[in-house]
Amino acid sequence: MKVVLLLPLLVSLVSAADTSIGGEIRERYELVRNSRWGEGPQDDNGYLLQRYRLWADARFTPLVQGRLELKSGLVDGRTGGPRPTDRDELDLHQAYLELGADGLALRVGRQELAYGSSRLVSFRAGPNVRQAFDGARLRLKRGAWQTDAFAVAPVETDPGVFDDGWERGQAFWGVYGVGPLPGVNGGNLDAYYLGFRSTDAVFDQGAGREERHTVGVRVWGRAGGWDYNHEIAGQTGEFGAGRIAAWTIATDTGYTWTAARGRPRLSLKADIASGDRDPRDADLQTFNPLFPRGAYFNESGIIGPFNLVDLHPQLELQPHERVTLSVDANWFWRESRGDGVYGPGGNVLRSGEESRARRVGTQTSIKAEWRLARGWKLNAVYARFDAGPFLRESGAGETTHFVAASATYAF
Repeated sequence: MKVVLLLPLLVSLVSAADTSIGGEIRERYELVRNSRWGEGPQDDNGYLLQRYRLWADARFTPLVQGRLELKSGLVDGRTGGPRPTDRDELDLHQAYLELGADGLALRVGRQELAYGSSRLVSFRAGPNVRQAFDGARLRLKRGAWQTDAFAVAPVETDPGVFDDGWERGQAFWGVYGVGPLPGVNGGNLDAYYLGFRSTDAVFDQGAGREERHTVGVRVWGRAGGWDYNHEIAGQTGEFGAGRIAAWTIATDTGYTWTAARGRPRLSLKADIASGDRDPRDADLQTFNPLFPRGAYFNESGIIGPFNLVDLHPQLELQPHERVTLSVDANWFWRESRGDGVYGPGGNVLRSGEESRARRVGTQTSIKAEWRLARGWKLNAVYARFDAGPFLRESGAGETTHFVAASATYAF
């Protein structure tokens, strides 16, 4: 979308009778020692990430509203240069009009999408540059149920000024519904279908055209001190000349001692995402998480939910109403010995042909968050990833250390 096309919307937003302005400034320092377990470009001093967002929301009539949002993502001092989600000097992040009445709303233009726990569809809040989509979304609300139908194309992140366009060769469409879980007090149910097409997909098996269809359900809610969030999904479709047959199960079960000092919450996450059985045949069993949250397992964002089994206990405390502390550990295995280990964006980090070991490694972290008054938030995290037999046997055996500190101001 060229900047000249935004001028009519910008004029309309400014002149609308009911307009609000907001924004976000985030300054973030990161330091990674032994990047990619000692294999990647090494950086002794760390780097600075800067994110700026400015938006205007306007209601033109009781039936018509819109948003215009600009973004800027900058990176300074990173050895090896910016990652794909680090830099976008200035661009349009959202620009849409929404028409709605009687529980039905149509939104057209550039917009964010997020569903469920952001396991499969997310606006990618953690990385420096958020994810947006171009297209249309139709939302229907009837009683306690909400159903979305959408057809969009993901927006690529280009580093220049107003140069972001559609991701070439990709399309994304689906239907997502959420409502109360029948017969379960405090329970909720999500049910969805997601379609995805890419003309140039890459997996450990190789590259080819991918068309994938995902059907899944999620149950979540609270019961007393317990909370739960469980999801299962299957995928079919075509990859190159072969067929796709993939699946995932993700669980998160926790208990909060609400009457105890600090409101401690102890939880256990357990996830499985299928991997390819045999890279020498045409069929593909690697689960594709589509557009997941960027910092999927924690803020270090080292690996992504492809061909993995993980076990993830966590303890969270609130020593003050504005302060949250958490410590966690995560054990990773490959689901299939025939497939590799992937990054959060689906890039192959280590090929499955380099080792027969299943054990990938162990990641531990500690995080602190302080929510100050008037829109300020401070965040600090330390994480380490100790390489397991698969990484060591494939030539990447160093322990990766990750440190980050950020300050965010939203207005």
